[in-house]
Amino acid sequence: MLRYLTVPVTAFAQNCSIVWCDETKDAAVIDPGGDLDRLLAEVKRLGVNLKAIWLTHAHIDHAGGTADLAEQLGLPIIGPHPGDQFWITGLPQQGAMFGFPPARAFTPSRWLADGDTVQIGHSVLQVRHCPGHTPGHVVFHSTEAKRAFVGDVLFAGSIGRTDFPQGNHAQLISSIRERLWPMGDETVFIPGHGPESSFGAERRHNPHVRDA
Repeated sequence: MLRYLTVPVTAFAQNCSIVWCDETKDAAVIDPGGDLDRLLAEVKRLGVNLKAIWLTHAHIDHAGGTADLAEQLGLPIIGPHPGDQFWITGLPQQGAMFGFPPARAFTPSRWLADGDTVQIGHSVLQVRHCPGHTPGHVVFHSTEAKRAFVGDVLFAGSIGRTDFPQGNHAQLISSIRERLWPMGDETVFIPGHGPESSFGAERRHNPHVRDA
């Protein structure tokens, strides 16, 4: 069964998630935006074996620590979708603009597309391409655990902002309703910032995307 621990990192309190298979103890880290010493301390405390980096998208608070972590541990970088190449290229500029520690661009070991899967140990997660916040944003969905790691697509009571370059509000709403809702009302999602919620709760109460 898939297990996870959410660790807020960076000045933006970005929800980095350590996910692992409880049978093999193999693990991946989703969106290592920074504070790598803290993340690695949690990996050690959990007693898991970090095998990969998975990225939802390439904004600085989600991807700023990726190059350093991959180099330090020899980890493959999985994702995001190729639509975020320009955000990856611009990571050094993003870091300077928002006052983050120096960040480096990188080349993913594997780009992701809608319908792909990623695996850690015996746990397989579905990949959905959910553009809108960024053009290359992806989401990781575990059907066995009924959990979805959605980055900045959806939040408890809110949605991702679309005023950054190549953001698209209509596309974001479509991604939420057509790609996330079919995962089921009971699915709990881990957003890029703030508390967890469920898709059912957001369909009932989120003013941006609730059902009519």
